[in-house]
Amino acid sequence: MKDTSIHYRSVTVDGLKLFYREAGPEKAPVLLLLHGYPTSSHMFRNLIPQLSEKYHVIAPDLPGFGNSSAPDHKEFNYTFDNLAEVMQGFIDQLTLDRFAIYIFDYGAPVGLRLAVANPDKITGIISQNGNAYEEGLSKEWDPIQRYWKDPSQANRDALKDFVSKEATWFQYHQGVSDPSLIAPEAYLLDQQLLDRPGNIEIQLDLVKDYRSNVAMYPDFHKYFRKYQPKLLLVWGDKDPYFLPAGAEAYKKDLPNADLKFFDTGHFALETHAKEIGSNILLFMGTLPK
Repeated sequence: MKDTSIHYRSVTVDGLKLFYREAGPEKAPVLLLLHGYPTSSHMFRNLIPQLSEKYHVIAPDLPGFGNSSAPDHKEFNYTFDNLAEVMQGFIDQLTLDRFAIYIFDYGAPVGLRLAVANPDKITGIISQNGNAYEEGLSKEWDPIQRYWKDPSQANRDALKDFVSKEATWFQYHQGVSDPSLIAPEAYLLDQQLLDRPGNIEIQLDLVKDYRSNVAMYPDFHKYFRKYQPKLLLVWGDKDPYFLPAGAEAYKKDLPNADLKFFDTGHFALETHAKEIGSNILLFMGTLPK
């Protein structure tokens, strides 16, 4: 029986402790898993054992999330450029020379920045509700886009419910046909971390900076067209934030992308980890070494 033990490690990058989960054969092809808001590498707890029988899986927590450092927003500039810079330090420190990347939610703009900066390192991309096209943005983004256009204190304060327990519960449950599949410890853990002193300001800074991701969409599309990375899309089609049109839009630049829709919401791994894992294993088998 193969060893699929998950190891819990950390490294220091630019003075920040970065926690990560690691499993699988050391010499196997690498798959880097990047989580989204408001979760952490904990979201991959059911996926890693499936993938680590054949692949070397690494799942870090971004700064401000999970078990990684979360300095005060006055001490660290929480932008997606900075998150990507820290993760560049992470992949450099772990000497990840070739790897596939799984991007989800906030992990998408971070991961795609890494891909643009390291095109020769990327063997393939798996996007699970990881948006890169304006077609994918739902009306749930309207209050956030108002804040982008007018970053006043009033508009910032209006978004504080974004980090509430009700909003976290909504993200996990909206669009899910069988709520009994949602493990309560997942969203309760996320909420406990969101409720840490000062964390609301961290999250509102990232919400404000999300506009930089939309501004970078053309750069991501240019990367897709030039390098034609192999792409698997595994998308919860009832996601209230990132619409199915956002998944379909990838095919404008990557016509050979493999697109799979699942009858679920934003956190598709909570309800369809086995099915998504099976698709990833098939996809990984087609990638260059």
